[in-house]
Amino acid sequence: MSLPAEKEVRTLLARFAEARFRHDLQPTGRSSRELEDTSSALCAMTGTRTVHEALAAADALLDRLRANRRAAAERPRALAA
Repeated sequence: MSLPAEKEVRTLLARFAEARFRHDLQPTGRSSRELEDTSSALCAMTGTRTVHEALAAADALLDRLRANRRAAAERPRALAA
Protein backbone atom coordinates (compact mmCIF):
# COMPACT_ATOMS: atom_id res chain seq x y z
CA MET A 1 0.00 0.00 0.00
CA SER A 2 1.37 3.42 -0.89
CA LEU A 3 1.36 6.11 1.75
CA PRO A 4 -0.56 9.33 1.19
CA ALA A 5 1.45 12.52 1.12
CA GLU A 6 1.97 14.19 4.47
CA LYS A 7 0.24 17.32 3.20
CA GLU A 8 -2.88 15.30 2.31
CA VAL A 9 -3.03 13.76 5.79
CA ARG A 10 -2.54 17.10 7.51
CA THR A 11 -5.12 18.81 5.28
CA LEU A 12 -7.73 16.15 5.99
CA LEU A 13 -7.03 16.27 9.73
CA ALA A 14 -7.48 20.05 9.65
CA ARG A 15 -10.76 19.72 7.73
CA PHE A 16 -11.97 17.15 10.26
CA ALA A 17 -11.03 19.36 13.22
CA GLU A 18 -12.79 22.33 11.66
CA ALA A 19 -15.93 20.29 10.92
CA ARG A 20 -15.91 18.84 14.45
CA PHE A 21 -15.55 22.30 15.99
CA ARG A 22 -18.29 23.80 13.81
CA HIS A 23 -20.66 20.92 14.54
CA ASP A 24 -19.99 21.02 18.29
CA LEU A 25 -20.47 24.79 18.37
CA GLN A 26 -23.71 24.89 16.38
CA PRO A 27 -25.00 21.58 15.03
CA THR A 28 -26.87 21.79 11.73
CA GLY A 29 -27.65 19.38 8.95
CA ARG A 30 -24.79 20.86 6.95
CA SER A 31 -22.27 20.58 9.80
CA SER A 32 -23.36 17.00 10.36
CA ARG A 33 -22.79 16.13 6.68
CA GLU A 34 -19.38 17.85 6.67
CA LEU A 35 -18.35 15.94 9.78
CA GLU A 36 -19.60 12.68 8.31
CA ASP A 37 -17.81 13.32 5.00
CA THR A 38 -14.47 14.15 6.60
CA SER A 39 -14.81 11.23 9.01
CA SER A 40 -15.44 8.87 6.10
CA ALA A 41 -12.49 10.30 4.17
CA LEU A 42 -10.21 9.84 7.19
CA CYS A 43 -11.34 6.25 7.61
CA ALA A 44 -10.78 5.57 3.90
CA MET A 45 -7.34 7.18 3.93
CA THR A 46 -6.22 5.20 6.97
CA GLY A 47 -8.05 1.94 6.24
CA THR A 48 -10.00 2.03 9.50
CA ARG A 49 -13.67 1.76 10.47
CA THR A 50 -14.11 4.37 13.20
CA VAL A 51 -13.05 7.98 13.62
CA HIS A 52 -11.21 7.11 16.82
CA GLU A 53 -9.17 4.47 14.98
CA ALA A 54 -8.67 6.82 12.01
CA LEU A 55 -7.26 9.60 14.17
CA ALA A 56 -4.83 7.21 15.87
CA ALA A 57 -3.83 5.75 12.50
CA ALA A 58 -3.33 9.23 11.02
CA ASP A 59 -1.02 10.14 13.90
CA ALA A 60 0.96 6.94 13.36
CA LEU A 61 1.05 7.62 9.62
CA LEU A 62 2.44 11.11 10.18
CA ASP A 63 5.12 9.64 12.47
CA ARG A 64 6.02 7.12 9.75
CA LEU A 65 6.14 9.78 7.03
CA ARG A 66 8.36 11.95 9.24
CA ALA A 67 10.68 9.00 9.91
CA ASN A 68 10.87 8.22 6.17
CA ARG A 69 11.70 11.84 5.41
CA ARG A 70 14.41 11.87 8.11
CA ALA A 71 15.90 8.61 6.83
CA ALA A 72 15.97 9.92 3.26
CA ALA A 73 17.75 13.09 4.39
CA GLU A 74 20.37 11.09 6.26
CA ARG A 75 21.05 8.63 3.42
CA PRO A 76 24.37 9.34 1.69
CA ARG A 77 23.97 10.53 -1.86
CA ALA A 78 26.12 9.10 -4.63
CA LEU A 79 27.85 11.69 -6.75
CA ALA A 80 27.21 11.51 -10.44
CA ALA A 81 30.34 11.27 -12.54
